[in-house]
Amino acid sequence: MAGEQAHSAEEVQAELEAVLSGCRASHDVLVSTLSDLDDAAVRRPSRLDSWTVGHVMTHLARNADSHTRMLTAACQGEAVEQYAGGREERAKNIEAGARRSAAALLDDTLRSITELEAAWVAMTPQSWDGKGLSHGRPWPCRAMPYFRWREVEIHHVDMGTGYEPTDWPEGYVGRELQLTLATVPGRLADAAERRRLLAWLTGRAPAPGALDLAGWESRPGNYFSGISG
Repeated sequence: MAGEQAHSAEEVQAELEAVLSGCRASHDVLVSTLSDLDDAAVRRPSRLDSWTVGHVMTHLARNADSHTRMLTAACQGEAVEQYAGGREERAKNIEAGARRSAAALLDDTLRSITELEAAWVAMTPQSWDGKGLSHGRPWPCRAMPYFRWREVEIHHVDMGTGYEPTDWPEGYVGRELQLTLATVPGRLADAAERRRLLAWLTGRAPAPGALDLAGWESRPGNYFSGISG
């Protein structure tokens, strides 16, 4: 789950249900966007280097499939890797799928979302306590819906099809901002930068202006930072 770990079973369940509801709503908005795209639109460059809109759509579909894979295994008492063939297979499948027609890409997106949401419904309290694996690292099943929500919201913007950060739902922003801010100290260049930022945040100095801040994706650990099951 996002942010500080809840202190009771009721709070844990309430947070899981809120995240699931938010992600379902984001799925609906994503599908609405993608339903309006034609073949020319899916072949346009996205905002991600070397990826078209079709690449991003395929990535989101494969990401949904990977979550379905891990959750289905958890229902059987097993923990499996997110991608059966690792990152190499993931990249290969995205590249192969990106060249499909807009209709085929949309169908794949709809199927993958439907199967993932069905997997959520099939989860029991015991299976939510299970884990998947990311490069051998245990990944709590209860945390996975938030990761999926993040993927949908961020990559929806990356497509460059009209959905912008100003469209992000408040439920997502409230959680993501807390998590992302927690990565800032480790991304600043040096101690002086950290002091400049802290002085401003505590009202002891003016805004520090431009900071030498490493990219959020520069450290793989930032993706998992602050999220627990």
